Amino acid sequence: MAETRETLTADYNTLLAKARDLFVLGWTQSLVSWDMETKMPPRGIALRSEQLAQLSQIGYRMATDPEVGKLLDKIEKNPNYETLSELEKRNVYLVRKNYDEQTKLPEKLVVDTAKQQAIAIDVWKKAKAAKNYSLFSPELEKLFELRKQAAEILMGVKKTATPYDALLDLFEPRVLSDQIAKVFSELRGSLVSILQKCVASPKQPDLSVIQRKVPANNQEEISKELARFLEYDIESKNAGGRIDTTEHPFTTGYYDDVRITTHYYEDLPASSLFSVMHECGHAIYEQNLNRDWMYQPIGVSSGYGFHESQSRFVENIVGRSPEFWTHFLPKLKSLTSNVFADVDLDRFVHAINQVRPSKIRVEADEVTYCLHIIIRFEIEKALFEGKVKVAELPGVWNQKYMDYLGVKIENDSEGVMQDTHWASGYFGYFPSYALGNIYSGQLLHKLDTELPSWRQQIIEGNFHDAKQWMAKNVHSYGALYDPVDMLKKITGEEINPTHYINYLNTKFSKLYEY
Repeated sequence: MAETRETLTADYNTLLAKARDLFVLGWTQSLVSWDMETKMPPRGIALRSEQLAQLSQIGYRMATDPEVGKLLDKIEKNPNYETLSELEKRNVYLVRKNYDEQTKLPEKLVVDTAKQQAIAIDVWKKAKAAKNYSLFSPELEKLFELRKQAAEILMGVKKTATPYDALLDLFEPRVLSDQIAKVFSELRGSLVSILQKCVASPKQPDLSVIQRKVPANNQEEISKELARFLEYDIESKNAGGRIDTTEHPFTTGYYDDVRITTHYYEDLPASSLFSVMHECGHAIYEQNLNRDWMYQPIGVSSGYGFHESQSRFVENIVGRSPEFWTHFLPKLKSLTSNVFADVDLDRFVHAINQVRPSKIRVEADEVTYCLHIIIRFEIEKALFEGKVKVAELPGVWNQKYMDYLGVKIENDSEGVMQDTHWASGYFGYFPSYALGNIYSGQLLHKLDTELPSWRQQIIEGNFHDAKQWMAKNVHSYGALYDPVDMLKKITGEEINPTHYINYLNTKFSKLYEY
């Protein structure tokens, strides 16, 4: 038996070595994609699509290497398998899950998808600038068909009832569309109720206090100051982050190299300010994963919803709170040469928490944000059920925005083309945003119980303790548990929108006095 235990250990270590190689390649690929969005010259797109396609092909071959399958079989059939630790078993499970899924996807489909993603993103940028969906539609159609092929294959592997559920599982493991629809239905009713009360309230914010011109170079200094407060190091000799500009803000990286992007609008300084806080929330999660698990399957985040819970916590629960602005408003005034000199705390906090129906998801307030996500979820679901065609997306989109938010979409750049997700082939991603908000409410409820002084600490300029609570209770677990299991471990509950709804009601009833 000693020999078989030794064999098990050797096979497990070999499997982890292969997983390590795949992680290194994957993060190399993400860096190439980061460059495409930030530094690549316009003429480089054709070459970049070939580079990304080749990296995807290499990654696919590594992930589907028959040797990986043989190692998994040997490990799982070893009589001493049960002697593996919980962590080791989880690593084996995650490699098995990825291997079974990847081996079912034809190599040509993987390569064609990577190539089409690069092309679709490039065309999306041009079509968005031209406000012309017809330029983008043919490329999106091609990408949708490729993702649909993959979804139908993965449906069998993941044993889901629908192709769309198979794609959802890529972002939010074991959370199905029927469950999401039920939670979203409960959430939608409460959001609409809060929205109506805020809109009807006679106490409306004075938006002139935030609609002021701030040069991009001043906004860059604000970004640096926010990074310092959040302990996201972009300046020291040991820095593990950086902030660059792109059309659509995002975060990418792994442990020691996690980069964020933003977009500076001189007439809308709040946009970059909150996008930086949002992306810093993502980056902090990545940088606080368990270092002992680096390059292991468990050494990544537990689904996209938990990732979003961290970014929304930093951006909204902290970043739009009176406690944070008690600390940061004097700094903002100083960094903008007193552009905001005449603004008092209460007026400013009310203005940055304005509630009103809007067209753009990334600019949406806390109350209406999830309505934007519910619209996208319903459209994606209908798309994969064959009830909507790619060419019909603008019309469906515009009608839902009128029905749900009462706003009229004037052009497709502010409508169906506002996000990069579909151009990237990320069908099934959007629900994680709303789930992240729900998770953040459940985490907040637990944080208030276990660290009741955290809000006072924010006033004093101390984010460290709240950050460490998140690191201990969320970040350090990595992918040891699927999201639903981790949520229950941390909070003792299933997915429960009640705490998020209560948070919104408490906050906005004070601001709008309803």
